[in-house]
Amino acid sequence: MKLKNKVAIITGAASGMGEATAKLFAKEGAKVVVSDINVENVNRVVEEIKSLGGNALGVVCDVGIQEQIMNLVEKTLETYNKIDILMNNAGIMDNFYPVGDLDEELWDKVMNVNLKGPYLLSKEAVRYFLNHEVEGVIINVASVGGLFGARGGASYVASKHGLIGLTKNIASTYKEYNIRCNAIAPGGVKTGIGSTINTPHRIGAVALAKGTGQTPMGEPEDVAYTALYLASDDSRFTNGTVITVDGGWTSI
Repeated sequence: MKLKNKVAIITGAASGMGEATAKLFAKEGAKVVVSDINVENVNRVVEEIKSLGGNALGVVCDVGIQEQIMNLVEKTLETYNKIDILMNNAGIMDNFYPVGDLDEELWDKVMNVNLKGPYLLSKEAVRYFLNHEVEGVIINVASVGGLFGARGGASYVASKHGLIGLTKNIASTYKEYNIRCNAIAPGGVKTGIGSTINTPHRIGAVALAKGTGQTPMGEPEDVAYTALYLASDDSRFTNGTVITVDGGWTSI
């Protein structure tokens, strides 16, 4: 019970890595706020957690919309009266579109979900942590795309580089207040996000294939257990770092 009585908000929690993390956190004693845009899957995950004796609240939220983010925070505090952990997991891809063919609409959409959403939620979480003297934890799910140039399109790679920068800035700024912020950089993981790659751009796809080798595929639980480490006191001296979870893909 590493997270006993902790309250954790997890975005993108209705499937994949977010779902696996929500279930694991609940198993470890946390009260979990399952947030996602998919209403049916939010309800399913909440019911599955409850059926196993866990405590969960479902809140439908598009992290690209500020009003819905505020509602997520308000519903969490109304139900559980506190926030201890925020995991910014929701994210989308961009069909590997390079900058020369990338339209502004797709750029804005990816940035809103992958970077602006985590910024807004982190802002609310940090304010809460400071006002209530909570030793809070923020976990940002970045990507190996945030460490290299060709593991995604221009908007995706830029957003994940930005998310890693935000992670380090939060950690360095608020470490004196016992607020920790770390990032996870998954490689290939068996989740539904791959289904969003429906019309991959030829130039971007070729750039990805060059020199990256065969992509090892992990399970959502591989990321979930890394998140548990970062959320728990096991990582009390880990702050401002990026943990790569990619089966050795980027070690080549």
